[in-house]
Amino acid sequence: MKVAVVGATGLVGSVMLKVLAERNFPVTELIPVASPKSAGKEIDFKGKKYKVVTVDEAIKMKPDVALFSAGGSTSLEQAPRFVAAGTTVIDNSSAWRMDPTKKLVVPEVNAHVLTASDKIIANPNCSTIQMVVVLEPLHKKYGIKRVVVSTYQSVTGTGVNAVNQLMNERKGITGPMAYAYPIDLNVIPQIDVFQDNGYTKEEMKMILETKKIMGDNSIAVTATTVRIPVMGGHSESVNIEFEKDFDIAEVRKILEQEPGIIVTDDPANAKYPMPMDAHEKDEVFVGRIRRDESLPKTLNLWIVADNLRKGAATNAVQIAEYLVQKGLL
Repeated sequence: MKVAVVGATGLVGSVMLKVLAERNFPVTELIPVASPKSAGKEIDFKGKKYKVVTVDEAIKMKPDVALFSAGGSTSLEQAPRFVAAGTTVIDNSSAWRMDPTKKLVVPEVNAHVLTASDKIIANPNCSTIQMVVVLEPLHKKYGIKRVVVSTYQSVTGTGVNAVNQLMNERKGITGPMAYAYPIDLNVIPQIDVFQDNGYTKEEMKMILETKKIMGDNSIAVTATTVRIPVMGGHSESVNIEFEKDFDIAEVRKILEQEPGIIVTDDPANAKYPMPMDAHEKDEVFVGRIRRDESLPKTLNLWIVADNLRKGAATNAVQIAEYLVQKGLL
């Protein structure tokens, strides 16, 4: 299979290449794509060198599938051009997520909605992906009424400039700022720009995308998204109100049996998921599973996942794997 990775030299693009190799995706020809300034550079994939090409060159090569991680404006402009050349695009930006004509997919939740006619498939926001993987099996069993989520998001979600800012601050070096404020020894309760309703764009993504992926507009969602000085993954404190009551042991069992979820929940021995545990792993980790004693039929959870992998690259590759498996590519 001829596979293009658009944004191959970026943070998520480089992880996409790593995930494709690790999961033995059937790549017969790799086409790494980046901006003209990166064209001509060489990248290594499974021991072979591949030359980075421009979008125009890549389109001429007619890839079967293109994994995009090059920003919204690039996706809006270039994804239709790839589609016109017969390529299926899986896009990691926010460009197509809320387009009613495009599917927004987390394979564990709603891969079944995909058909051969879906030529641009949207990869959801990183913080939404890890949450819905956990919500879906519980929604099937108990019916979710309302979700309250607060996130603790890694600097890697912003990109390499944010990682550099954090590392520079740790070393006392003055350098370019990815954020309006210092991030080391600080917490920034703003991710993306504020909207008219006082929520940030990231918060609204979580609210709207959850309903779309789970195919249920009746689920009420409210979110507060926060950037913290960590790497390795995003963490989320999630409070879920159900239609039906639940048994904690049964909740644990449901989650333990779900593919793609690892339950780490042993308070007696201080075992719970942390970003350092999720780093470079594809699973979603869940712990601190307990009843909310202030409300009936309500549960508290702590969810952690590597935002560059399950929150971006791995989810995109899993979508491609599903398309191959079902003969849709």
